[in-house]
Amino acid sequence: MLEVNPYARFLDGRPVLEILASTAATLESLAETSGPDRITVAPTPGKWTPAEILCHLADCEVAFGFRLRQILAEDNHTIQPFDQDRWSALYPRITAPQALAAFAAMREWNLILIRNAPPAAATKPVKHPERGTMTFNTILETMAGHDINHILQLERISGVGSHG
Repeated sequence: MLEVNPYARFLDGRPVLEILASTAATLESLAETSGPDRITVAPTPGKWTPAEILCHLADCEVAFGFRLRQILAEDNHTIQPFDQDRWSALYPRITAPQALAAFAAMREWNLILIRNAPPAAATKPVKHPERGTMTFNTILETMAGHDINHILQLERISGVGSHG
């Protein structure tokens, strides 16, 4: 069984909603810093380019949003995992601005859902076949930690930030 939230270590006690609300602007800034010449260049062979990382984040926002809605709508739901490598096959055909726009729009829509979820949703359980029992809040914490993980990755690639 995999760890319930492998990204929890990235949270450092920061408020989850603050992280989720700030990610789109942070990603936009990092994309600008990378510039059009470097955003499509992989840091090392076999690794995603910054643009592909943005595509991955947009795809994950679709998956996370769907999972959050399933938790709210269904009892005893089992989450469907996805193969990120297979999903990434089309990333080379998608531009960084397209991925950023999709991510920002979906994140805003998901934030509206999160802010309007009933308080009881926080602890509502859902089963992940590889990670075990999670809750609505576990999904939110996973989203935030996943955001930070990829922000740090983009900072390293672009050579900016306190982690560069």
